Amino acid sequence: MKRLIMDKYTFPHDAVANPHSVVSGPTYRFTVINDVVLRYEWAEDGVFEDRPSTFVINRNFPTPSFNCKEDKHKLQIITHSYHLTYNKHRFTSDGLVVKFSHGGEWHYGDMPQENLGGTVRTLDGVDGRCEVGAGILSRLGFTAHDDSNSVLFGKDNFMAPRRPGDDRIDGYLFCYGHDFKKAIKAFYSISGSQPCIPRWALGNWWSRYYRYNADEYITLMDKFNARHIPLSVAVVDMDWHLSGWTGYTWNKKLFPNPEAFAQELHDRRLQMSLNDHPHQGIRSYEEQYEAMAKALGHDTTGKSTIPFDCADPNFMHAFFNTLHRSLERKGCDFWWIDWQQGTESNMPGLDPLWVLNHFQYLDQGQVNPNSEPILFSRFAGPGSHRYPLGFSGDTISTWASLQFQPEFTATASNIGYGWWSHDIGGHISGYRDDELTTRWVQLGVFSPILRLHSSKNKWHSKEPWSYRPEYSAVMEKALRLRHQLVPYLFTAHIAVSESSLPLISPLYWDFPTRDEAYRYPNEFFFGPSLVVAPIVHPRDRRTALAEVKLWVPPHRQVDIMTGLVYDGDRETVMYRSLERLPILASEGSIIPLDAKGVPQNGCANPGEFEVLVVVGRNAKFTILEDVRDDKPEKGARVGFRKYRSIKVDYDQASGRLKTVACGKKWVFRFLSLRRSCSEVSVLVDDSPSPEAAVTVLSEGHSMLSTLSSTTAVIIHSDLSPDSTITVDLGPDPQLDILDHTETMYNLIHDFQIDFGVKDRVWTIISGERPAKAKVAELLSLDLDQEIVGPFIELISADSRGPQS
Repeated sequence: MKRLIMDKYTFPHDAVANPHSVVSGPTYRFTVINDVVLRYEWAEDGVFEDRPSTFVINRNFPTPSFNCKEDKHKLQIITHSYHLTYNKHRFTSDGLVVKFSHGGEWHYGDMPQENLGGTVRTLDGVDGRCEVGAGILSRLGFTAHDDSNSVLFGKDNFMAPRRPGDDRIDGYLFCYGHDFKKAIKAFYSISGSQPCIPRWALGNWWSRYYRYNADEYITLMDKFNARHIPLSVAVVDMDWHLSGWTGYTWNKKLFPNPEAFAQELHDRRLQMSLNDHPHQGIRSYEEQYEAMAKALGHDTTGKSTIPFDCADPNFMHAFFNTLHRSLERKGCDFWWIDWQQGTESNMPGLDPLWVLNHFQYLDQGQVNPNSEPILFSRFAGPGSHRYPLGFSGDTISTWASLQFQPEFTATASNIGYGWWSHDIGGHISGYRDDELTTRWVQLGVFSPILRLHSSKNKWHSKEPWSYRPEYSAVMEKALRLRHQLVPYLFTAHIAVSESSLPLISPLYWDFPTRDEAYRYPNEFFFGPSLVVAPIVHPRDRRTALAEVKLWVPPHRQVDIMTGLVYDGDRETVMYRSLERLPILASEGSIIPLDAKGVPQNGCANPGEFEVLVVVGRNAKFTILEDVRDDKPEKGARVGFRKYRSIKVDYDQASGRLKTVACGKKWVFRFLSLRRSCSEVSVLVDDSPSPEAAVTVLSEGHSMLSTLSSTTAVIIHSDLSPDSTITVDLGPDPQLDILDHTETMYNLIHDFQIDFGVKDRVWTIISGERPAKAKVAELLSLDLDQEIVGPFIELISADSRGPQS
């Protein structure tokens, strides 16, 4: 049999270190990789490892500045950030010590301390919290990672075991002080960057473990469309194939014409993903059994199953190029690799999930060179960020699960893993709670990926219209908002990929010296302009409001969902009705949206932008679009990526916003800023524009409805693509000082509480006393925090306010 090899599955790597960065002896080797990362190795036989590992694929960098001092018994390596001392014997706690310029020291073998966490393989069956392992970041400013047992990549591009022998050590020490972003960038530099994903992946996904037939599935997709709920991905779970856990032949009783079914989805601008559990191999009734047997030299006399063997390059080559390829030709756009059968294989230390993720991702890139590769699979360990996206597994449908998920998503960025996709609403067990599902969908809007998913349980499906009307309406608006956010998301994900940072990050990345940033792990940055504080607890039945405790970062902030203005740098409690959660944008923020209230399926580049602007500081945002996404139809993407850049600049001193029309229609919405028409001027190519209208609106965009007024500038007619647009608000405009009296009156009116209590509360908040006095009097009423808290929030939100 001709041996099939994986020679075409190349990937960028540069694993042999710069020799000028290496300090070595007969049994030890240190590599000063860059100004953050130090590699330390011990090998009793003096043979060291230069092949790429699953964790580190790049070691060759310009040599950073360092000094080396050495005598017969001691070696010292000194850089600007650390001082290493080594006794030249086998590594021990006393023999290998590193002291850091920012303070503290590391002894070889020290367990991770104050580590800020990483992520785990799966949330299968997890109800609430779980351990998330170690990441690259620690509050101590350094972290050690043991890479001694990871699998390697050999010269033939396939996986290879470590050299035999127990007396080998291969580790990496990250030294970064409080510069967490620098640490993550250093991690990406040695472990490989996090790739960009296709624009359509940022839209809404539909998935359910359910025995659909083709007509049922297409009818369901059409019902989403009829209810004005956009989608971009249609996932078909395991019942697409013949019965059994593993399968590669369409079930013709359910899908009599798979190609036609796939074309129906593509005609609706949907990408199709098929579920694959490869563990049980290829059985004799599969359509591709004979072709696989021929490719592998498998004896078909007894019709025995062809076993799945991830350690055999011949099998993996046939797995992709014969088995998967036959289904891709019938319309499968990408694969859901649903491996759940452990970490053992026929190669010592080789986890099957690693093989599947690595080669499926590379194979996808070769099959469809006009699109960024993508797969859908579990986390296989550090380095898995190179293979987006992540499937976090079968979560339990409980409030406890929701309460952990925001932290879990943000913390994963500490190991560079920025593309988790969760089963929104939970997958199995638990209970029905419409409010829980609604809050989970809202979290999904502000997650890397939004994928609705559930089990076969007839009580458990996630169609929004299957919930009570109050909740259904909010979920449907949230799903529309996700597609409206795609211009912001796509730009942010391109920008952070190029700057080697994930889309979502914990607060402490930006504020590493502030204790407050560590106290609220569920609060996170969502791209460059937004801070999200998800609501993960049910509403109080008396107030119909849910609360969330959070830290408002420095600088004055606006909640883009309510228009409320908050002083920065303070811990507080916010209260929100079902349709809202705190989404903060600081002064000097620009957030571009798709202006369509109901965007189409597929996430094509919009023809009209709505740009949210928060004045108070200078702001810049460059909207990025891939010109291939101008048309979302299947097959329309041709050639390599080509970005269109649209700069939006706002200058606070002059109060002027500038951009270029670029063939788009525009709406500029200045949040929490009321200006009359006479106070705002619009110039097109430096001349007054009669095509522009200035309005003062009391409502925002869809789910972004506001409690305060905004100034909107609407460009009504098409402009030349090269036309410049200038919106002049007048010098140094400031966010409005809001009067919340009417809002507080409406709250009290709605609260389901004693009339006497309403009177007492209203007497306090409608009085003329200073804000601090009102807060003190409200607290003295001896009422539940859930009752007085919403008023305290509004009274103390903005120290400039009339309530203050």
